[in-house]
Amino acid sequence: TLQTSPVRDDQPEVYRTIDAYAGTFQRQFEDGAERIKSVYLYSADPGTGKTTTAAALLNEWLIVHFVGAAKHGQQPSQNPAYFLDVNRMQTVYNRMILAVGDEAKKPFADEFNRMLDRAQKTPFVVMDDIGVRNASDAFRAYVHDVINYRVSNAMATVYTSNARINDLARVFDARLADRIRDMCVEIEFSGKSKRGIR
Repeated sequence: TLQTSPVRDDQPEVYRTIDAYAGTFQRQFEDGAERIKSVYLYSADPGTGKTTTAAALLNEWLIVHFVGAAKHGQQPSQNPAYFLDVNRMQTVYNRMILAVGDEAKKPFADEFNRMLDRAQKTPFVVMDDIGVRNASDAFRAYVHDVINYRVSNAMATVYTSNARINDLARVFDARLADRIRDMCVEIEFSGKSKRGIR
């Protein structure tokens, strides 16, 4: 959770903002409430706690969703949140493209389509490690379709990256960077990698 996150002590200013952001999750049960924004967790260096924080935010969403559903006498969603490793999705896509024959492509195509569907339609999604690898035009189009759907439908997304939002135009394109920027707050993590230290 956000309270037990090992990153909290290393990034106190970031966590003040993150705590305030998580406080908006109650809006999912308020008709006509202000939209829950998206956040873009950035640091130039890896290992500063972005993914850990994104996972903690996903857990906070789950807690608020299940407790809130119970309080409001509602059935909780079966899939209220989804963690998408964008790097893994690109690897699955590449394996699907490189596989020879329909039978060889099918398991990768099935997995890729499941990832796309869940990333597009789940109310709260973490898109981890976006923009860390160059992308083909075809893969870029799939990512753009997911993000465009989410932004157009006012769905909250947490992005993590080692590239600033403006720099995503180099990996994807200016349109995608602009769509991500819409109703999204960029939060910068400081310091060097803590992996293997905690």
